[in-house]
Parts: sequence; C-alpha cells; structure tokens
Amino acid sequence: MAIATGNPAGTLAGGQAAKGTAQRYYRRFTRVERVQHAFLMLTFVGCALSGLPLLYSDKPWAATLARILGGFEGAGLIHRICAFVMIVVFVSHVAMLVRNAIAGGNLMRILWGPDSMVPQLQDGIDIYRNFLWFIGRGPKPQFDRWTYWEKFDYWAVFWGMAIIGGSGLLLWFPVFFSNVLPGWMFNIAALVHGEEALLAVGFIFTFHFFNGHVRPAKFPMDTVIFTGRISEHELKDERATEYERLAREGALEAKVAPPPTNESQVFGWFVGGTALILGIVAVALIVYSIFS
Repeated sequence: MAIATGNPAGTLAGGQAAKGTAQRYYRRFTRVERVQHAFLMLTFVGCALSGLPLLYSDKPWAATLARILGGFEGAGLIHRICAFVMIVVFVSHVAMLVRNAIAGGNLMRILWGPDSMVPQLQDGIDIYRNFLWFIGRGPKPQFDRWTYWEKFDYWAVFWGMAIIGGSGLLLWFPVFFSNVLPGWMFNIAALVHGEEALLAVGFIFTFHFFNGHVRPAKFPMDTVIFTGRISEHELKDERATEYERLAREGALEAKVAPPPTNESQVFGWFVGGTALILGIVAVALIVYSIFS
C-alpha cells in the first residue's frame, strides 16, 4: 500500500532539466507495491460508490446510482467483492512486511529510520518547519523517503481496516458472529461502519487526492505510483534529504531505473484520472445529501 509521491514522467516540478541532458529516473516503488496500491485504489472506489446508495437510500440520487450498479442487490454484491479484495491486499501487505522483517533481518529498518513508516520525532520537526514555510516564516523544508502526510495516509488505512473492515465483517456474517457476540454489537457495527466509511471517503477523496495530484507541485496528475519511477530533478527538489543520504551511502546508483514507458504513463493517467473523477462525484453526493 504505497503512497503516491512524484510528478508525472516528463513533468518537472520547479524547472526543466538542462538542455541536452537526459533525465535520470530512480525506482521508488516495486512492482508488488504498485499492484497492491492499484487494487487498493480500485476496491476503495468500488466500496465507496456501491456503499453510498445503501447509506443514503432515502435520497433521490441513490436509486439512480443503484440502478447503474445493478440494483441495490447488485450494489451490495459489488461492495462485498471489493471488500474481500481489499482485505486480501491488506493481509498480503502485512504478510510481506513480516516476511521482510524476519527473513531479511530488517525489523529495525521497518520500525525505525528513514525507510520506516512509523511516526518519529523528525516528523514532528517536519510538521513545524512546513507550517513555518506555509506562513512565510521559514524556508521550504526538505524530506527523506516519506513525508509526515504520507505516513498519516498510510496509517489511516490500518485504522480503516480495523474499524471499517472489522465492523463490515460483523454485518457480512451476522449468524456466525452472533454465536459469540451480543445483539447490540451489530447495531454499533452498523453505525460505526457507515460513519467511519464516510470519514474515510471524505479524507481520501479530498486530502489524499489533493496532496497526491491537485496541489500546485503535482497538478494535474501524479503517476509515480503507476510507473514506480521518480525523476532525479524531483528527487533533488522535494526529497533532497533522501537524495543526499543515498548518495552518501553509495546506494543511489542501485536505484537508477529506465524512464517510464508511454504505456505506464497512459495507464496512470487513465486509472488515476478515473478514480479522481469518481472520487469528486462521491464527495459531491455526500455534501449534497448532508445539506439537502
């Protein structure tokens, strides 16, 4: 479940490469990470669009959207299929982390250091420096491999899988869980599942999309999560700390990768653009339903 960070291939944030100089690229995400993110993104959008008609069944637009998805029964089936695939992606990601920690002896690297997604003291410092930059009281901060907002997005998935996924399983298999849980737990599960899902949809389709695609440095689309490659210019511009660290450790050349293919860029634009449009539609329906 990687976090999208980087400009589309061929687009350089803050300037252009020197004339006559071929742009270098570095591998940022592995193929497995990109596939996991693609399935996570598609199933999240599927769960959001299929769940909204059930949650807002009293709204006029809900019946129309449900008909597009094959009726309320069809929407429910799509919701469960997407939920199952999302759980598989989550479990496979956790299994991959455990395997890497045990087999590769990378436990401390996973829990601590620049490659870790665990929040650290440096993240608090980065937040402070970034807000100073926002108000014009300090220079633009430089980051290592992961920024604090990327870590927030990452752990939001874990929180969502525990809350939304756990409550969803109770509602999916009520007979099984009723053997060990009291009836009132299912009422709480229904409430928590819907409210937490709305929070997740609102956050992902606003803050995450803005940071990954819509903010000025990335607009209109960031395809690095689809290509897996980041340009040298952008790595130096936004992640100077990581670039300098890799150069100092002699690990920079090992990450050199060929430029993104046209096919991967087109795929990123199509899939990412479709998800962005559908996300905006979902947020618009939620806002309309709340205030209508």
